[in-house]
Amino acid sequence: MWRRFRRDRTGMVCAGVVLFFFALGLLAPVISRLYGKDPYTLYGQDRPGLLNEYGYPIKPNGGIDGEFWFGIEPILGRDVLTQLLYGIRTSLLIALAVTVATVVTAIVLGVAAGYLGGRTDYLIGRTIDLLLAFPAQLFFIAFLPVVVALFVDPQDETPTYVRVLALIAVQWFLGWMGLARILRAQVLSLREREFIEAAKLSGASPWRIIHKELLPNLVTPILVQATLMLPNFVTAEAGLSFLGVGMVEPTPDWGRMFAIGAKVYQNDLTYMFFPGVAMVVFIVAFNLLGDSIRDAFDPRTTR
Repeated sequence: MWRRFRRDRTGMVCAGVVLFFFALGLLAPVISRLYGKDPYTLYGQDRPGLLNEYGYPIKPNGGIDGEFWFGIEPILGRDVLTQLLYGIRTSLLIALAVTVATVVTAIVLGVAAGYLGGRTDYLIGRTIDLLLAFPAQLFFIAFLPVVVALFVDPQDETPTYVRVLALIAVQWFLGWMGLARILRAQVLSLREREFIEAAKLSGASPWRIIHKELLPNLVTPILVQATLMLPNFVTAEAGLSFLGVGMVEPTPDWGRMFAIGAKVYQNDLTYMFFPGVAMVVFIVAFNLLGDSIRDAFDPRTTR
């Protein structure tokens, strides 16, 4: 698989782009320290000559210069580069946590439904059908404040970690069903194969059959689906923050940057340019990476 993947130039380039984004998120504090700025200081309000009387950068192109490489934020005057770096960190952290939780849940329930069958399969299958009937985006918007209210008094300020956990929980709740159905179908076909029958006749326990025989044959759909799910969770998290039910001020986040950009784009289009380009590049690179991984695992497919 690795040899086939290395011959795919698109896959290798996209893998490099994805690793670059993860490195930026991981090293955001180090880059911020070297750059000499942070995402919380109101530079435009603290220093005269950066924002005009209407709160927009005085210098052209959103205030881009040798000091502020990506310009400054309208109204508040924060540094855009550090906002973007820490926004990548926030979005990827949440999306990665949701992906891991979703994949683990899908593996447990999907394999259990396919291998055990009977009432277990029926119960899990009907649960999946019920959850798939929920409109995901409306559910996120409606129930995220409810989940937050379970842990924090509505009159108190919500800690950032509570919002992060709520975003992870809500997206996980409606995110595992698709992969679980794929794994269930794969296990249903695998459990009738000769090597599974041979393992049963040799006295292997169900856990050993699942661990040693089934899971190695499920690596391909798990890995491919995980690479396709993570960018979807990134956009979902950004969308919730854009709508005001995800991350809020002063936490840097891609969705919050889009929300501000939507308000000021007529007077400062540059502010939305950098987070917009970053998200498009990341999503496209991750989706193409998923296609390349699928092709590498299955040499019969061609693109």
